[in-house]
Amino acid sequence: MTQNPFTAVFDAQRTALKQSQNLTHDALEAQKTSIGAFGDAVESSGALFESNAELTKGAVHAYFDALEASLPEEAAEFDELRELVDEGFDSATEAQSQSLEAVVEAIEESEAAYDEFAASYAEVVDTSFDAYLEAHEQVEENVSAAAENVEEAAEEIDISA
Repeated sequence: MTQNPFTAVFDAQRTALKQSQNLTHDALEAQKTSIGAFGDAVESSGALFESNAELTKGAVHAYFDALEASLPEEAAEFDELRELVDEGFDSATEAQSQSLEAVVEAIEESEAAYDEFAASYAEVVDTSFDAYLEAHEQVEENVSAAAENVEEAAEEIDISA
């Protein structure tokens, strides 16, 4: 293909198109990564909740111990209260764990669905960009041919003049 004034324009357009295609792929990958990171964060929050529950349960037990120590020996019985606290925290922790497991499972399913969507979308994007680039090349060839014809006609006019 001969160099003409339009070559730089077509090269710049092609470069911009390829950059757009790459940015589209990068955006899809970033979204996939963020979904996975969100799932990891939710999963990690379960351990944090369990640690917090254990810490709080320990604080309540320490409060009962201090209260029991400050009362006369047989003034009150705190064993049943301790069991009640333990059962409450265990129940809450179990419910929270089940909820988090359900959320993590939903996120994983969403992640799998998004992966499918992203693959399909990327394929459509690539096909569209390829088709556009082929049409772009054809236009460039036509413009180059027209430019050559104009140049040849101009040379003929110069020669004959």
